[in-house]
Amino acid sequence: MADDPELEAIRQRRMAQMMAQQGGGGGGDAPATPEEMQAQDDAKQAQEEQRRAMLMNIMQPSARERLARISLVKPDKARAIEDMILMAARRGQIQEKVSEPRLIELLEKVSEQSEKKSKVTIQRRRGVLDDDW
Repeated sequence: MADDPELEAIRQRRMAQMMAQQGGGGGGDAPATPEEMQAQDDAKQAQEEQRRAMLMNIMQPSARERLARISLVKPDKARAIEDMILMAARRGQIQEKVSEPRLIELLEKVSEQSEKKSKVTIQRRRGVLDDDW
């Protein structure tokens, strides 16, 4: 009976469900089987490959190289630029391939947006000795 493949499959599914409940707080969003997990990974890889292919068609080689260098240092900024380029292409706003100067303009736009978000305020505390001076 220990060699029954159907029983073994049931045990594996049950074990995966128990692991998902312990790790995710009982969330049913986690896949129950390794096959489903593999299918999700394959789908993500296919989506990323499609994204890269679209960017290769939309961007000039010099712009792609610059974006690759940026992604090494700031992957979130590079991803935001990629998203902007892909959205503009989907809307039909890009008539020609994105050049390096156009990419620099987009980078400056993203940098301005991120600068506006962060603000540092320094408050100096007055000590006991400040009154004496």
